[in-house]
Amino acid sequence: MKLFPYGHATHPQWLMAAGLVLAQLRAQMSLPDHASSPRLALLYITDHYAGQAQAILDHLRQELPAVTDWVGTVGVGLAVNNAEYFDEPAMALMLCDLPPDQYRVFSGLAPLPASALADVALVHADPSTPELTELISEMAGRTQKGYLFGGLTSSRTRSVQFAVKDGQSLTDGGVLEGGLSGVAFAPGVGLLSRVTQGCQPVSLEREITEVDQQVVLKLNGVPALDVLLTDLDISLSDPQKAIAVVRTTMVGLSPAGQTSTGRTGHLGGDVRVRHIVGLDPRRLGVVVADNLQPGMRLTLCRRDVQSARADLVRVCAEIREELEPEMLSIEAINALSDDPIPTLPQPGKRIAGAVYVSCTGRGGPHFGGPNAEMQIIRHALGDVPLVGFFAAGEIAHNQLYGYTGVLTVFTTD
Repeated sequence: MKLFPYGHATHPQWLMAAGLVLAQLRAQMSLPDHASSPRLALLYITDHYAGQAQAILDHLRQELPAVTDWVGTVGVGLAVNNAEYFDEPAMALMLCDLPPDQYRVFSGLAPLPASALADVALVHADPSTPELTELISEMAGRTQKGYLFGGLTSSRTRSVQFAVKDGQSLTDGGVLEGGLSGVAFAPGVGLLSRVTQGCQPVSLEREITEVDQQVVLKLNGVPALDVLLTDLDISLSDPQKAIAVVRTTMVGLSPAGQTSTGRTGHLGGDVRVRHIVGLDPRRLGVVVADNLQPGMRLTLCRRDVQSARADLVRVCAEIREELEPEMLSIEAINALSDDPIPTLPQPGKRIAGAVYVSCTGRGGPHFGGPNAEMQIIRHALGDVPLVGFFAAGEIAHNQLYGYTGVLTVFTTD
């Protein structure tokens, strides 16, 4: 597998932006370390171009006839290596160098069959789709690892998705609205994926022992409001200060029997971060923006620039650690080996391409400056092909997240 060619551009006229993107792709495809004839395209556009989605897809397919499979969606912002396009007309396109028998494009009109033997899947979804949470869980059940990555379309105009398989549109023209679409990958495709919550725990983890729908009534048997006031060192006798602190505090929720914080002290990848939307002084409860169940674990947390940067660096470091196993010294190899001429350890893997889906509430300003989020990733992973978008909700594992970033890399020896 060679490096994935990719390009990105912004321009008031989509045809000019497409020309710039195609020029970048063709230049890279002529390089020896880049793929010269990939078949799968990941296409992302900002909502400024949503009305021209069909024309854009038709033009790119005509210019790249060897590319037979297309997936993608629209976002209010795009993520690419070292840059973010927010509130401006832009497009990003990456061509993935994968064997055609190792992936399968799907949509609501051509769903992924249970016999597809897919390992994981990249999923794009319309946020207005009914019972979306259940659909995501059901989709994850069609993969062997039960793992999805992707996000919800974010658009102030049309919420479009792209789906073309083997040169045939999976809907009229290859552009669809509503439901789910994406591409599933077979076990032969090397993938690493991590979720960054961007939050720092500020309390002990406790069990929800009494709940009424969205109202946490007791934590470890103690009234939830009393726990919150104690942990945050605030009092309802000073409501102005209390409201200000509560507004900057969220909760991390994890399923019963699972811990929310890992060995690094950060929130784990299975944790859902949700807002505190109210207090219930009469019942001494705390109202959370999620449906709750007794036995779930809850941690108070805060999101700020320092926490967001530290957590993003952490997930990038975890990916680097898996890609680059620690190498033993020659002396250590000789000491551990009975072979007088021992072989060196297997070399690590490299990144052929990457997809990053982040929340519309994140991006550069949340990390301290324009493009800061993507610059952190580039600094950690290097100059790798990367495309993605800023979503109205992020998909990872088998559930829907908010205010997170989902980083997935394609690996090769």
